[in-house]
Amino acid sequence: MHKGCNTKPLTRYAVILINKQNRMEHNKRPYQPIENYGIIGNMKTVALVSRNGSIDFMSFPRFDSPTIFAAMLDENKGGYFSIEPQLEDYTTRQLYIPGTAVLLTRFFSEDGIAEVTDYMPITDAAKGSVCAIVRRIKTVRGNISFRINCVPRFDYAKADHEIEAKSNNELIFTSINDGNAKLRLIADFDLTIDQQSGCADITISESNSAVIVLESIKSGDEEQLRDISHYIENTYGDTINQWRKWLNKAAYKGRYSEVIYRSAITLKLLTSAEFGSVVAAPTFGLPETIGGNRNWDYRFTWIRDAAFTMYAFLRLGMNDEATKFLEWIYELCKDNNLQLLYGIDGARTLSEKELDHLDGYKSSKPVRIGNEAAEQTQLDIYGELIDTIYIYNKSYKPITFEFWSVIQKQVEHVIERWQEPDHGIWEIRNMKREFLHTRLMCWVAMDRAIKIAEHRSFPYPESEWKAVRDEIYNDIYHNFWNDDLQAWVQYKGANNVDASALLMPLTHFISPMEPRWLSTMKVIDRDLRLDVLIYRYRNHLEKIDGLDGEEGTFNMCSFWFIEALAKSGEVDRAVENFEKMMGYANHLGLFSEELGKRGEHLGNFPQAFTHLALISAAVELDKQLSRIHGFNL
Repeated sequence: MHKGCNTKPLTRYAVILINKQNRMEHNKRPYQPIENYGIIGNMKTVALVSRNGSIDFMSFPRFDSPTIFAAMLDENKGGYFSIEPQLEDYTTRQLYIPGTAVLLTRFFSEDGIAEVTDYMPITDAAKGSVCAIVRRIKTVRGNISFRINCVPRFDYAKADHEIEAKSNNELIFTSINDGNAKLRLIADFDLTIDQQSGCADITISESNSAVIVLESIKSGDEEQLRDISHYIENTYGDTINQWRKWLNKAAYKGRYSEVIYRSAITLKLLTSAEFGSVVAAPTFGLPETIGGNRNWDYRFTWIRDAAFTMYAFLRLGMNDEATKFLEWIYELCKDNNLQLLYGIDGARTLSEKELDHLDGYKSSKPVRIGNEAAEQTQLDIYGELIDTIYIYNKSYKPITFEFWSVIQKQVEHVIERWQEPDHGIWEIRNMKREFLHTRLMCWVAMDRAIKIAEHRSFPYPESEWKAVRDEIYNDIYHNFWNDDLQAWVQYKGANNVDASALLMPLTHFISPMEPRWLSTMKVIDRDLRLDVLIYRYRNHLEKIDGLDGEEGTFNMCSFWFIEALAKSGEVDRAVENFEKMMGYANHLGLFSEELGKRGEHLGNFPQAFTHLALISAAVELDKQLSRIHGFNL
């Protein structure tokens, strides 16, 4: 059994006005390493749950909404939702229920074992269902007391709010100057208000449990709110079953299934059920260097990242996600040229701002929201998108002629602009150049569009398109080659290589056995590799991107390197590298964007690009091992 807190219960309908200047020390939430988190979600948004049971980051109720918890970005005033067993000298572990995004956090001590189960019920987002976090608290052994603090801070911790106690186990949080956003905290035990938070102190005896739920409220929905019993009785099993039903769609059954499925679930968590778009990562402001200024907002849909994500889904036989994404793309492009990135609802204006009131993760400032890269020219996105459409059309479902007409418009845009310099895949902010990766993807756009047309007998200007494709090929082959370096270089006239060149054989531009490619691989190996870790380029030697500060190795580039090794016949080395690279994942198999000098995770977390590159590398390894050994394990 459990019992309520010892403090005096609130009178019914009590209202407390919160002043954001009145901060108390108990609201402080010391920074955790970025890798100390797992994620839960419902394809509307996600929450990051630390190894000590605290939700320290969440945009709510959508990926691109203002945060209600952001202790990861300001330990004093960011806001959090903690459940802490009152145990001495305890250790913690986290794991996912297999095949799901249901997260368990366990606490171990001589006095007992406690467990917190966190999940977000999967609901039909398109119908505007409630967005909720369910937290089930259990004592496995002993008789354990828990301290619970729900400390929301609306509008990136800028807005004041009111708390209303509807009953002893129901609190309503209402933002005053954030569009009257509302949250509802309900539990099967008594709640009280202390300072700026909803709280409880409860004791749970051995083998018993309690449940607390935080949910969004829309105006007019108050009369339709569900009782706590709904979450206790209906949502846990239903959420597990829905995740496993989705995962059973996967056609992939080979080696590395466990790590591939975890990455697939992570990518699904970053996919909007309402729109079909995919966020690059669910966070903003997490630094590429601790104390540095490379702190970006990734809660948007980059065409490049999303197209690669759909390619990963298609390789696993998960076709519904690709269908919905392409429907989203069709609506965006039927009347307009393609833009680099969009809001998850297709918004085209994503103004970049700095949140000066937040200290930043371990004093890494500025903390930015929005992303001015939306204004950049990055011509490679046409190649990544049309390549995914090509795979979709070839391996799953024929595209319509109307969709083909939209593709034709994008191809014409490539024909007009492929020779222009741009900002490139790494979004170089200081100047435009003729980047190898951009030129490569312009070739991919032409090549795949031609293949779609010929496979489907669609009308197209054959001689013109093929002439442009061949011209781009010759430009890359001859004009990006550096005789002194004996490699294809980052941009025209450069003296350095770039890890994005690893996509040359992966996109079938060049044979992985081509002498020039093998020579380029050797230079990448020599100049960009630290064991299994790969830099995207050597910015710390030459300030290529014009930004201050160092950056770590890029996890996606490490997986590109592994896949390129496998294609080049170095399968044993690729397998070893893959296994060693997985050792850099966090305790749940999740990856951020980069790794720092101590192997610590840096950048926004978890990152879609890393996980889709992991899937691609693992599938290629499985293919090569099956070719060598003649069977699947």
